Amino acid sequence: MSRVRHTNTLVIADRSFLFWPQIETVDISLVDDIPRVLDVLQTIRSNFKIGNAFMADEFHVVNSPKVCREFEQALQGIALAFEPHMVFKKRVPLAIGLIRTGDTVQHANMILESA
Repeated sequence: MSRVRHTNTLVIADRSFLFWPQIETVDISLVDDIPRVLDVLQTIRSNFKIGNAFMADEFHVVNSPKVCREFEQALQGIALAFEPHMVFKKRVPLAIGLIRTGDTVQHANMILESA
């Protein structure tokens, strides 16, 4: 977090997200759903000014409307863009770091761009 500057990106990932050896990864997954992506997002929002967020289109396909609303509410006030998962994954190697959670929500991964 201390290295994230203007327009740098940070990935918050679910438990099944691919390993990226070229990205510094902090793995805080303890057990299923502890912590969740939204727990990490909520915690870092007070110290990290987020300008944009990116998620995979597939998130809407595999999750219930309730889960989708939860994520959109957690990202309220942040420009949120959905894109195909393959496009999303191309952004990952450009990130400053990746935080892996224990989240079991499919495609819960997000890339946060600092403002």
